[in-house]
Amino acid sequence: MIKFILKKTGKLAGLLIAVSIVCFTLISYSPIDPVRSYVGAEESRISLEQRKNIEEYWGLNKSKPEQFMLWGKSLLQGNLGKSLIYRESVSDVIVSRFMASIVLMGLAWVFSGILGFVLGILAGMNENSFLDRSIKSFSFILASTPSFWFGLLLLMVFAAWLGWFPVGLASPPGSLAGEVSFLDKTRHLVLPVLTLSISGVTSIALHTRAKLIEVLNSDFIHFARAKGESGTKLLWRHGLRNISLPAISLHFASFGELFGGAVLTEQVFSYPGLGQALVKAGLGGDVPLLLGITFFSVIFIFAGNFIADLLYVVVDPRMKTKKSHV
Repeated sequence: MIKFILKKTGKLAGLLIAVSIVCFTLISYSPIDPVRSYVGAEESRISLEQRKNIEEYWGLNKSKPEQFMLWGKSLLQGNLGKSLIYRESVSDVIVSRFMASIVLMGLAWVFSGILGFVLGILAGMNENSFLDRSIKSFSFILASTPSFWFGLLLLMVFAAWLGWFPVGLASPPGSLAGEVSFLDKTRHLVLPVLTLSISGVTSIALHTRAKLIEVLNSDFIHFARAKGESGTKLLWRHGLRNISLPAISLHFASFGELFGGAVLTEQVFSYPGLGQALVKAGLGGDVPLLLGITFFSVIFIFAGNFIADLLYVVVDPRMKTKKSHV
């Protein structure tokens, strides 16, 4: 197990270095002027000397390799730099925005996992029935539906037409954080959570269905049926044990889809999370913030895949043997 963890840690370090180099190179060729994004509407009022001072302050007057080396040196010291857009530490921006995003992603992750698992069980227990075909059709429709389009549809129906939920944001406009009630926060989260959940329902439902059908056709299930077990009792005693952990492992491995979906969902609903900050950093040429969020997202997604790998070892002991020979 220690060898497995060390191997994964080494892969993470190499992945972070590669992603940092690629991301920094792509940003270097961006047509967006960081100084213009920093000063905003005041650009016409600053002199050429002031512009040079700003470039020197942010290190923009140095060559691209020097800028990357300075950023890497600061990173090793635990300093991600200062955001040009938010005028504060990149670490503070990531922490504050991630606390908002983790609520959205966490609720969507749990909801999609439970809904997908239940739908998969219903479809697997009723193979080739009308219910099974309906659930498969529903899953295929969700898989082919872009999350941002689904979010716009929810906004149009439940916010604009019916007025049941707010149009966007994480709280009522103009209200202080201490004044926002739990009910208000919940109402603002309902539509974004539903939108983000569709990305995880399909894979869990179809995987659980296929796994349950495979289990129900196995020899030990035939033996259990011969002893008189059937229906819910058979599922509870023999089926859940064999389908739950693989489904959980698959769900942890979907952290990448979850984070990518959160970026689009936060844009649609103007939700002040990490995804919205990522888009602003990209459009505003905020290199320190963009690199910091990219760095953090790689760790976040890698953590989900790492947990999934650990669960696979728990689920199937043969995986442990294979990994020891790799």
